[in-house]
Formats: sequence, structure tokens, C-alpha cells
Amino acid sequence: MNEIAKQLNDEIEQGNGHLMEMLAQVGKNLFFPKGILSQSAEAKQKAHRINATIGIAKEEGGIMCLPSVMDSIEGLAPENSLTYAPSFGIPALRAAWKEAMFEKNPSLSDKEVSLPVVTCGITHSISVVADVWVDPGDVVILPDMMWGNYNMILSVRRGATLSKYNLFNNAGGLDLEAFEAKVKEEAAKREKIIVLLNFPQNPTGYTATKTEAAKIADILEEVAKGGTNVIAVTDDAYFGLFYEEETLKESIFSLIAGRHERLLAIKMDGATKEDYVWGLRVAFVTYGIPACENQAAVYDALEKKTAGAVRGNISNASHLSQSIVLKAMQSEGYWESKEEKGKILKTRANKVGEVSRDAKYADAWSVYPFNSGYFMCIALKNTDAETLRLHLLDKYGVGLIALGATDIRVAFSCLELGDVEELFDIIYQGIQDLAG
Repeated sequence: MNEIAKQLNDEIEQGNGHLMEMLAQVGKNLFFPKGILSQSAEAKQKAHRINATIGIAKEEGGIMCLPSVMDSIEGLAPENSLTYAPSFGIPALRAAWKEAMFEKNPSLSDKEVSLPVVTCGITHSISVVADVWVDPGDVVILPDMMWGNYNMILSVRRGATLSKYNLFNNAGGLDLEAFEAKVKEEAAKREKIIVLLNFPQNPTGYTATKTEAAKIADILEEVAKGGTNVIAVTDDAYFGLFYEEETLKESIFSLIAGRHERLLAIKMDGATKEDYVWGLRVAFVTYGIPACENQAAVYDALEKKTAGAVRGNISNASHLSQSIVLKAMQSEGYWESKEEKGKILKTRANKVGEVSRDAKYADAWSVYPFNSGYFMCIALKNTDAETLRLHLLDKYGVGLIALGATDIRVAFSCLELGDVEELFDIIYQGIQDLAG
């Protein structure tokens, strides 16, 4: 094992030995290399005459660049757009995102969390978290209705076992009994479990209510107190898009972080949907652990291992993308414009809820609960979802996502209000076509 990795492990062990038990074998061996990176950093500080360490091209004291490239980048100098960013992410962006995290999650006010590490989108965040914390054969607990890419990242690539529970109960809320039973069932068989919580949820568009979220956090703490190491990973890709009063308006990360030494909270979030910049691919990984004597050192070690995973995978996320997000966050009117766009999506969600639940469709489908995010799902009663999807595409030019045998996902995020009634009328007509 590399000596730097050993030093990081010692810091983690000293602060909370249970974290060492949770780390995957790759995670235990991960480190942030010194070598060329540290030598270049030292040279940047001290090489005032000539610096021949940097793997970029320079010209006349500045960054070499093509005018045709810079013509497309307004307001950002080459130093803030074309050069490599640190594998940890731009320091100013990491600090700004952490500060905003506390503003958006008041329950974190009396807690300390790590400095976020920048990744290339939340998909990459999941992959990085899997590298650090998931060994082949580890169990990851998920709902039966889930984003399909979890399987590719966690099961296919990392060899984890996905253990699923029923998402909704008959009362129209989360099936917390099924969740609790699944968590305790797996905890009884293993020393470590990983629980992935995705709110607002993809594909259903559901976020836990305040009461449901508190219960989830209590269940995880209870299992941790019982002697099982619990890694609670929150996928907050659609954070902030909440449409009902009782919906939890914070990340459930804020309710879990710092509750028990055997309970590790990991937050994955990003600008992707929060700031409507899907293609910029800027996301973050943040840790929440209970206070300990060397909490800062433990966080530093976890950040270095995570940045090491980024370094060994993509080197670093786009400097240009990070600078754009940072500049937006620092601009006047940033929060107001986010609120304005959120209201537009809320109006669409309300319209979709009203139309999709119309009694005239009752013989064709039922509507799954949804209160947030981009999506909603319907459960077809007598029609195969894939057959209907293809029929609607071929005959009516309408595109939807089929999930399994019965479920259809509608992305109301990309619907104009005037399209909503027409869409569900067409879905209903398609069902009647297939019925003969």
C-alpha cells in the first residue's frame, strides 16, 4: 500500500475506526498523489524565474489559445476556462457550494460537513462513491422503482448486490414498513450495508414528506446503534424542485449526517438540474460524520481519497464548466432566477397532476404519487407499457419512457402547459387503439 494511503487511513482510524471498516478495498488504497502535482504546486509558488513543470502550453506570459475558441467564451479568461482544474475542484467553487448547502439545508446549522469534491456530473459522483466505498458483493438497498443507471454503475461495474423494497404503500406515501424490513433484514446478515436515497426520485418524482424523512433517518440510526455499519448515500440530483407543503424541503442528508459513529452520510448533488446546466457536468460529493477529536483531519483524508478517485478516473472536471457555475452563483439575481424557474415547473406539475387523475382515464391507468422533480409515472391497468410506447411513437409521434411491464414515465419538465391535456388524451387514445 502506498505510504500516503497509509497516512490517510491512520487519520481516519484515529477519528472513527468504523469508517475504515466501511471503506472498500479500493478506497483503503486510494490517495491523492504528490509527485508531479505537488512539484508543480510548489513550483507555482516559488518558481518566479522559469517554471517548466506545467503540462500546458504558454505564450508571452499567458495561456496559449486559439482565437476561434476564445470567441465562444465571453467573460472568462483562458486561465479560468482552458487550463486544468484541480482534481478536488476549483477551491472558490467548493467553498461557494458548501456555503449554499448550509443556506438550503438549515438542519445542518449545528453540524460540520466536508468541503465538497467536484465531479463530472452526478453519474460520475455515483461512480466515484462506488469506487471508494463499494466492494464486490456489498449490498446496496434501493426501491423497486429506481433509475436504471444505478444497476450499471453499482452492480455491473462494481459487483454490488442490489436489494430492493416496495416504494409506495396503498395510502399514497412511502412504504416505510417495507423499507425498514429490508434494511433490518440485510443488516442482520452483514457488517455493512449501503442505502441509496434518491429525492426527488427518478422515475416517480416523489420526495419524502418531513415525517417520512424523519422516520427514515431514525431507522438508519437504530440499525447503526445495533452494530451494523451504515452508509447512507443521498442522490439529490433534482434538489430544490419541491411542489407541496408537506414535502421535505431539505436534503435528507441533513437529517442523517452526524447522528452516529456507525452511520456515514454521503451527499451527491450538483448544478446539473439545480441550475439548469445539464451539459456542463458539474456535481459534488460531500461527507457528514459525527464530531470527533480530529474531525477536520478525517474530512481532509476522505476528500483526498475522493479526489484521488477523480484523479485516477478523469483527472479533473471541466475548468470552464466550473467557472461558469461559480460565476453564476456569484451573480446578482441568481437565487431569484432559480425561484422563478422552479415556479414554472411547479405549475406544470400541478397541471399534470390535475389532468392525469381525471376520472375519464380511471379505467386505463392509476397515477403514482409525485410532488417534486421532473417526472411522474402512471401504472397501466390492461396495457403493456412497451407496446403502448412504440404505438404512441409510431402513430402519434409522442415519446414516453416505458418502465417494466406496466409503468410509463412522463417528463413534465419538458412539457408546455398547453401540451398536457393533449398528451394524456393521446395516451388514452393509444390504449383504446390497442384494445381493439
